[in-house]
Amino acid sequence: MSRAGGTKGTLWGVGLGPGDPELVTVKAARVIGSADVVAYHSARHGRSIARSIAEPYLRDGQIEEHLVYPVTTETSDHPGGYAGAMEDFYRESAERIAEHLTAGRDVALLAEGDPLFYSSYMHMHTRLTERFDAVIVPGVTSVSAASAAVATPLVQGDQVLTILPGTLPADELQRRLSDTDAAVILKLGRSYPVVRKALSAAGRLDDAFYVERASTSRQRVLPAADVDDGSVPYFALAMLAGRQRAAAPTGTIAVVGLGPGDLDWMTPQSRHELAAATDLIGYGPYLDRIGAREGQRRHPSDNTDEPARARLACTLAEEGRTVAVVSSGDPGVFAMATAVLEEAKQWPGVEVRVIPAMTAAQAVASRVGAPLGHDYAVISLSDRLKPWDIIAQRLTAAASADMVLALYNPASKTRTWQVGAMRELLLEHRDPGTPVVIGRDVAGPNEDVKVVRLADLDQDDVDMRCLLIVGSSQTQWYSGESASGTSSDRVFTPRRYPDT
Repeated sequence: MSRAGGTKGTLWGVGLGPGDPELVTVKAARVIGSADVVAYHSARHGRSIARSIAEPYLRDGQIEEHLVYPVTTETSDHPGGYAGAMEDFYRESAERIAEHLTAGRDVALLAEGDPLFYSSYMHMHTRLTERFDAVIVPGVTSVSAASAAVATPLVQGDQVLTILPGTLPADELQRRLSDTDAAVILKLGRSYPVVRKALSAAGRLDDAFYVERASTSRQRVLPAADVDDGSVPYFALAMLAGRQRAAAPTGTIAVVGLGPGDLDWMTPQSRHELAAATDLIGYGPYLDRIGAREGQRRHPSDNTDEPARARLACTLAEEGRTVAVVSSGDPGVFAMATAVLEEAKQWPGVEVRVIPAMTAAQAVASRVGAPLGHDYAVISLSDRLKPWDIIAQRLTAAASADMVLALYNPASKTRTWQVGAMRELLLEHRDPGTPVVIGRDVAGPNEDVKVVRLADLDQDDVDMRCLLIVGSSQTQWYSGESASGTSSDRVFTPRRYPDT
């Protein structure tokens, strides 16, 4: 009902649900029937799906605002192209609605599904809510309708559901499909061939459903693999229901790499192995980085107990447990894979699998550019498991071969002189200005990365949380400026060597 005295009207974003008028909520029906103005979109043919859903709830005497899209494909003769045409349309539509709101009339702007879920309503919301009050009436989404149409639970327990637009590139869709339990892919239409390709590449096409116009009289449900690409409308989706995680074979050990620190850098395979395990074994702080599902047993230990951890893993695996032994970085690089495989020689019935991950050297290198762009050697400076004489020989050999060096375990509370000794050895083969990258806790909460000259490398700046990258004679170092205006060191080693 319109207001007197210049009081502004209220914008109602009304969710209509997926198509069936009986799935319109009681509140949405009440708001539609009481509004002074009912606004809705349609393509140029003029047939509005939103209006047809809301029609049972309209009343005589209401003003209707029919907002007709100027284009429905991303081609236009508008001077600004498709984006320009749509920007003009949304601006003009917002002003038409604003006139009613200014006059004190309440406007119900209809939206299929939910107003704030991939809806055109949002374009009006962002343009009008600085001047007018808005109230959202949520609606049943097509995701819920599709799940009901196939009578299949989307997700159960702690499974993860991912909602994806079908307009993403095939490789990005494939990556996300591989890394989730369940998925719904919207906005199909002409995108369906790309979606089918991504589902197939992720090995999940045969498990996916295709649902078209869910909840309406024109609803179609098919296996996603059986759909004719040329018959797919925009109002269709692909649904990949969550399946029960296949437990890893009992009596096995997976040595799982967590990556260097940020859980976003962990691979989908590592996540799946951790989720399937009955027992998690590892250095306490590494176990703290990952969650544990209900029923999993955690076995934290000190960082120096590698043989004991390996022995416990084999003992549990022989009992039929599914064991995941966690390592920071890659488990095969100065980490737990070697210890587990060495111990497993004594346990012939135990299967060991190694799950790779990003290394600390890769993570540190990425922060400054590409210092590992050419040949490089990976050496641990710890003399706890090998004598310093061997370390010195290897440093000298790599340095004389003009290789970049990635140096793990450079120092600890009890090993304080090795960094200085390494610097003096390398200065016999490298220019004093050779760049050295010091990466501490990369991708962790206390990350710090800096670049210094080899001659200026101070062992007091280095601890066990650090990894060092020492450049070759070809490594280049320059300082730039980041987008935030702060100084940013860039280091790279060219892929071409002189005289090649």
